[in-house]
This record gives sequence, C-alpha cells and structure tokens, in this order.
Amino acid sequence: MNILEKIVARKKQEVEESKKQKSISDLEKEPLFLHSTLSLSSALRYASSPQIISEFKRKSPSKGIINDQVLPETVTADYVKAGAAGLSVLTDSDFFGGSFSDFLSARAANPSTPMLRKDFIVDEYQLFEAKSIGADVILLIAACLSPAEVQLLSKRAHELGLEVLLEVHNAQELSESIGEDIDIVGVNNRNLKTFETSIETSVELSDKIPDSFVKISESGLKDAQAILRLYQHGYKGFLIGETFMKTVNPGTALADLQDHLTQHSNLNPLVL
Repeated sequence: MNILEKIVARKKQEVEESKKQKSISDLEKEPLFLHSTLSLSSALRYASSPQIISEFKRKSPSKGIINDQVLPETVTADYVKAGAAGLSVLTDSDFFGGSFSDFLSARAANPSTPMLRKDFIVDEYQLFEAKSIGADVILLIAACLSPAEVQLLSKRAHELGLEVLLEVHNAQELSESIGEDIDIVGVNNRNLKTFETSIETSVELSDKIPDSFVKISESGLKDAQAILRLYQHGYKGFLIGETFMKTVNPGTALADLQDHLTQHSNLNPLVL
C-alpha cells in the first residue's frame, strides 16, 4: 500500500467517525454554512499577471515537519497582505498536521479572500464539512477517485455553491476526469510514486486542458522564472506551500517572490 492509498484508507475511516459525531443536518446549522462563495476561478481567470495561491501546511508525509512554529491566522493574513489571490489550508490531521481549527482561524482573519479546503475528499459528507467551515473551493484528486466519483462529487459541490479544483498528475487522469462541473484544473508536478517534482509535467499537459477551464500549477514551484514560463503556457495560478512554509516568515517569502516576478516581468515585457 503506497502513501496515497494509506491516506485514503484512513480518510474513509475518519469520515465514518465524523458522521457519528455530527450529522449533515448539524453541519448545515453552522453559521459559516451560509457563507457566500468567493470565486477563486474568477480571480484567476481575469488576472493580467501570475497569481499565487498560498498554502498553510505544517507538515507532509514526504518532508515531515515543515513549520509548526507559526499560527494560521498570522501566516494567511501576511499572505494576503503580500498579494495572494487565494489561500489553501490543510485540514488533514494525521498526515499533514492540519485541522478545522486552522481553517477557521484563517477564515476569520481573511473574510474577503477565496479559500480552498485542502484535503482528500472521498465522500459527499466532506462537502458539507467544507461549507460548514466557510470554504469556497474543494479539491478533488483524480488519483484517488474514479471518474464517476469526480463527476458526482463535483456536481454536488456546485449544488452547494462550492467551486471545484480538479487535481491531475497525467494525461490519462485529465481525459478521464474532466467534466462540466470542474472550475479549475490543477496539474500537480509531484510524482506520487517517487515524490520528485518537475514543472515539465505542467508544460506537457498545458495544451491538453481546454481553455474553458482555469489552469493552475502545483508543487515544485520555487522561483519566478519557472512561474513566468508556465504563465506563458496558460497557467493563471500557482499553488505554493512548502517553499513559503519552510521559512521563518512565510508572508515575507511570498512578498519576495512577488518582487522577483515583477523584476523578471520588467526585464521580459513580452511575458505578460
């Protein structure tokens, strides 16, 4: 059993445990369930420069502890001050050290910024959870869902007013899973078998993603040159977590990247 299979198996157990503690009816009564969705896809689609989706992530299965010395409300507010177009907050506890508490703290600190609930969605129940904590976007990972499950969950997410980010790793996942209820297609540059990253994955898949979908690139994005190269291939957003989180001040790390993007854009005006 690989790490993704372990995560999904544990997630299914976790969902069943959560259902016993809180019903969908209970979730619907949470104050944030009525939160009006902030559109991440629109913020990205109509942007005239590369947009950063900044992530709050304490740890990962491949890297272990990344940064457990910072607060989600502080880091995410700093991200927004530095120009983040959206926020991603991990809610998986066992493997990534996240929690609903982290998400709620970030939500309270950033009421006007689109927020992605970053987790492994395997059950419709989790969509109601996402609504109850004020999420705007949910993640569907093609590698751990069947095409039929992607279709069902994306449709249900839209019915609840949530936007859908479909994450793919290769052309087969893309062709099998893309559908009308997907808002954003994210290409993960990390090989799930080796955990190595290469932005060539995003380059190779760029032409295969229809223009009707907003494109973002995820993982392995460490410098302005790589981001601007992918921007030329039609990617509007760039989800970055570890690069920022491994620093003492993640918000400052984003601000520095934004400065580098501006500098490189001025040196190469044809990029933008």
